[in-house]
Amino acid sequence: MKYLIKSATVINEGSSEILDVLIENERIAKIAKDISDDSAEVINAEGLWLIPGAIDDQVHFREPGLTHKGEIYTEAKAAVAGGITSYMEMPNTVPNVFTQALLEDKYQRAAEVSLANYTFFMGTSNDNLEEVLRTNTRNVCGVKIFMGSSTGNMLVDNPSTLESIFAQFSGLIATHCEDEMTIKRNQASFKEKYGDNIDITMHAQIRSEEACYLSSSFAVSLAKKHNTRLHILHISTEKETHLFESGIPLEDKLITSEACIHHLWFSDEDYPQKGNFIKWNPAVKKSSDRAGIWKALLDGRIDVIATDHAPHTFDEKTQAYSLAPSGGPLVQHAVQAIVDKVFEGQITKEMMVQKMSHNPAILFRIEDRGFIREGYYADLVLVDPNKKMEVNKSNILYKCNWSPFEGHTFRSSINTTFVNGHKVYQNGVFDETNKGKRLLFNR
Repeated sequence: MKYLIKSATVINEGSSEILDVLIENERIAKIAKDISDDSAEVINAEGLWLIPGAIDDQVHFREPGLTHKGEIYTEAKAAVAGGITSYMEMPNTVPNVFTQALLEDKYQRAAEVSLANYTFFMGTSNDNLEEVLRTNTRNVCGVKIFMGSSTGNMLVDNPSTLESIFAQFSGLIATHCEDEMTIKRNQASFKEKYGDNIDITMHAQIRSEEACYLSSSFAVSLAKKHNTRLHILHISTEKETHLFESGIPLEDKLITSEACIHHLWFSDEDYPQKGNFIKWNPAVKKSSDRAGIWKALLDGRIDVIATDHAPHTFDEKTQAYSLAPSGGPLVQHAVQAIVDKVFEGQITKEMMVQKMSHNPAILFRIEDRGFIREGYYADLVLVDPNKKMEVNKSNILYKCNWSPFEGHTFRSSINTTFVNGHKVYQNGVFDETNKGKRLLFNR
């Protein structure tokens, strides 16, 4: 199919302009004013924003082994409905992705069912260095190191292993940074004081600023020592933001970082109302941390906005604090959440696109995506900035069927999503005849 998007407000590469966009053969064929093409299906986009599809560099879609929480099919479907056209999925599934064979199994499954474009991180352990070094950086986004334990059993805490990975792996290393010994010490202290009565309001003190900073600063020191390409995920404290630099072109940065929707939206003041539904690792912390993360995002120290989408069932999340797993679903509402912040004056719509689309493409060196450019894949999203949407059970697409945003009314809605030129979603209706593609990287 050929599509002609007419009179859209095209938000791209720092500017906003009313333009037409012609889509043909999976790609953007032409961008101009007043395009005519009688063979194309015309989409009147007057009053709508046209943005490059968001690229989410951190999701947990739970397949294989944890599919009672989510699946590649269900979560990718929710993602495209939310304006995310490409994702990078994590290795803490069951089994953990510690071999190249297991990694390729996930790619094969995504090719069968994923409505969005996809790539998967290779997992690391204390004893799979040989497998890690076999990772093909042309068609795999990077390797993931859990430098603090979270969902799954993937903690890498052997100093010699960490040194070897940082010294020998030639691609991008993404890290979850929380110091394990600090967390265990804090847990023991709270257990001694409160017994079984520890609750969610104490989560940010257990998984503390100290735990995050110790681990993040250690990762940065390893990267500097070995000249490693390091990307630190889900920064949760103001203190950590000072580990990163601004004023350097992103393509030249060796050490980069990510902010997640929940750390930009919530604070510890929300725990009494939201409870375990905003329990993440690293923890949602103080409002001053949230403000510090926003400041670093806007001044260029933090490079991308992602989700850390990590669904668990409603029953799992309603257990006692000590039993409830960390993580929650976000891909369907991430773009809308940041559009709300545009309306609040927290961020411009141009910078929103930079942090959610352009920068992930630059940072990971993704081939032909992340921008509205002629010749690039037509991964495009039409946002209706004037159509409000209340989040409720009837319109949540996650398999877990809950959201930390339930009851909130967003200022905007996702009108249409194109993936590789295919109109996969429009006004609540999906066309699943085409699947997403494996991302490739110019490395």
